[in-house]
Amino acid sequence: MFLENTINPNKNKGWIEVICGSMFSGKTEELIRRMKRAKFAKQNVEIFKPGIDTRYDEKMVVSHDANEIHSTPVPSSSNIPILANNVDVVGIDEAQFFDDGLVNVCNQLANSGVRVIVAGLDMDFKGVPFGPMPGIMACAEYVTKVHAICMKCGDLANHSHRIIDQEELVLLGEVDEYEPLCRTCYNNATKK
Repeated sequence: MFLENTINPNKNKGWIEVICGSMFSGKTEELIRRMKRAKFAKQNVEIFKPGIDTRYDEKMVVSHDANEIHSTPVPSSSNIPILANNVDVVGIDEAQFFDDGLVNVCNQLANSGVRVIVAGLDMDFKGVPFGPMPGIMACAEYVTKVHAICMKCGDLANHSHRIIDQEELVLLGEVDEYEPLCRTCYNNATKK
């Protein structure tokens, strides 16, 4: 069980937390909750998101439930350590859209005493591990997998099923483009 640690009195002890799952599972909501708790505890926090994610707002990280927190959009993972000066906690949303260098960035920050909280899709719409997420999950001290509800049967969903005919890997979308499905319903929907 993950025990949320809100204070890092020993600056030499950093770690990595991952919040992963399908679309509509509450990943961003949980990231925002953890970041707001750290801010309430008077910790210095900085949140980053990929510059390509402008679905709800250019600068804010926004959940599907419209909760939000200010963030810094960056074009690549290499910008994060440069901008994360004198912070106790770094949040990273939509991590699957970053380059593979994000794994090293997260480790570098954690090794320097920073609590790193990463949220992202663990699988793409084809059911394949997505971007740097598998590497970050392997290095993390804590991994929280959250689930949506299957739109077909009501079971726990862990797949993001694309419901439009587009094959490119990165397609920012919402309920008109994706639906959460359980393993069985996903397999049935993707049979060819």
